[in-house]
Amino acid sequence: MFGLSELVIILLVVIAVLAVKKLPGLARSAGTSARILKAEARAAQEEDEARPRVVPGETVPPADPGVRRAPAPDAGHPDDGRGTPA
Repeated sequence: MFGLSELVIILLVVIAVLAVKKLPGLARSAGTSARILKAEARAAQEEDEARPRVVPGETVPPADPGVRRAPAPDAGHPDDGRGTPA
């Protein structure tokens, strides 16, 4: 009778004949999806490049050396940031 390869070929021909009206729409939507995926991948890559890389243990110099911040209050300090003295 028929072998497996002949049945596969007949099945593909039947699918192509029955789906001939839908193929352009499927190809168009596949192209749109690929374009969107490519744009999203490019945006994610640009976002990763724009973000500064932080390495554990690395000291980052301040952006403006003329500006100094007040040191954080110690745990034993009377005004420990709670608003009431200890």
